[in-house]
Amino acid sequence: MEENTALDKPEHHISETQGACLCGAVRFAVRPPFSLFQYCHCSRCQKATGTAHAANAFLPIDQFRWISGEHSLRHYSLDEAKYFGTSFCNTCGCNMPIVIEANAMVLVPAGSLEGLSDTQPVQSIFWGSKAEWYLSPTEIPAFDELPARSTK
Repeated sequence: MEENTALDKPEHHISETQGACLCGAVRFAVRPPFSLFQYCHCSRCQKATGTAHAANAFLPIDQFRWISGEHSLRHYSLDEAKYFGTSFCNTCGCNMPIVIEANAMVLVPAGSLEGLSDTQPVQSIFWGSKAEWYLSPTEIPAFDELPARSTK
């Protein structure tokens, strides 16, 4: 098994960055560095996010704090899935961080963060379960904005 050294690289880390749900009811702050940042292509993450994969960043619980709206969170877990759970804002439904008490870590949905320019995912997991329709971003056209609609 190859040792993952991507997280051991020296980096400039932001002292604190914040995150929030779409409606702003739930706000939180994190202090990088993250222990792990990865894409998860498992079928549960596909269903929970409604996308091809989750983008999950993990950090120790002492590098995380709620700013506001913790009372607005709802949680969902599956008894048969030891490593799956989701937390979301009960107003807008946006995926939010979930505290994993068993190992004193927090899973932070990367899209809920308001900036992580120095942080990049280091791996994709459950690649064998990826959505059949999934194409790498380099395999399809990319646009900075919504492209003009064809009139044909």
